[in-house]
Amino acid sequence: MAVFVHASSIPKRSVPRWAVGLRLTGVERRRSGCWMRTINLELGRPTVEEARKRLRVELDRARREGVTLLKIIHGWGSSGVGGRLGPAIRKSLHLRRKEGHVRLVVIGERFSGDTLEGRELAQRHPSIRADVDFNRANPGITIVELAR
Repeated sequence: MAVFVHASSIPKRSVPRWAVGLRLTGVERRRSGCWMRTINLELGRPTVEEARKRLRVELDRARREGVTLLKIIHGWGSSGVGGRLGPAIRKSLHLRRKEGHVRLVVIGERFSGDTLEGRELAQRHPSIRADVDFNRANPGITIVELAR
């Protein structure tokens, strides 16, 4: 369930400045003190290279702002058999993991309590279980936990 955060509906110090006006995957503060930010990379139908550039910018921005969880929406492809954007973005994320910028990458198909990655993520961030895509095997998303 995506929620639109309005500045007037939440006490001043409970929401970081970047969260006002953004679509978040939850309004509650995670136990670790962070939000899960949703980044829609398929918006505007970018090329693979444009999406990779935007991903790098968004990862750097999230790290600077103290966000540790990201939901990357890359889509699955309009033909129903998968596109180019999803695999390219996942490959980039796995490279960021090897570089030490990303702690955990959970592909949408494995974002569930039935998988090792899903359980590990839910153990560190219990409220992630309330996410609309948890246990849905959505191939159009990837969940990323940034390294601290």
